[in-house]
Amino acid sequence: MQSTLNATLTVSDKPVVEKQAAVEKQNYRDAMARLGSAVNIITTDGPGGRAGFTASAVCSVTDSPPTLLVCLNRSASVHSAFTQNQVLCVNTLADCHESLSNLFGGKTPMQQRFEAAEWARLATGSPVLTNALVSFDCNVTQITSVGTHDILICEAVALRRNDDSHGLVYFDRRYHPLMRQTAC
Repeated sequence: MQSTLNATLTVSDKPVVEKQAAVEKQNYRDAMARLGSAVNIITTDGPGGRAGFTASAVCSVTDSPPTLLVCLNRSASVHSAFTQNQVLCVNTLADCHESLSNLFGGKTPMQQRFEAAEWARLATGSPVLTNALVSFDCNVTQITSVGTHDILICEAVALRRNDDSHGLVYFDRRYHPLMRQTAC
């Protein structure tokens, strides 16, 4: 009996992988609403035009070289501007920017979006929100498509910080200001 068992175990070296049922789209969206994240306005300017959109799908990749990723829906009206310009600025919003976030997240004409705030420029020429919590001025070094979105891999070439403001996060489909806690 022992030899039969050993023969059965050595028939295949490959693990059996069963296909899992896909998570339903609405269940996934509801679960992701429970994942808090910083609110950002992503901007660009160059041959493809000036454009900007609100995003929470931004993440640090590595600090050597300083790299982050930004996810952008390929059906977004701003998609071609970002892929043509190959530069962008991730402007992380302060707690006073909720209305600006809504403006950049809606169907407001691009010129009106930019008229609602004060902007500067750093190395790439992308618009930098002057009172953002932090701005990462980046060159897009790689684009990878996954499902409906492109993942823009972005190397930071300049940054600007504002240590006098508090952050803004999006959680449970609402904005929440972050406040520094006092020492205990």
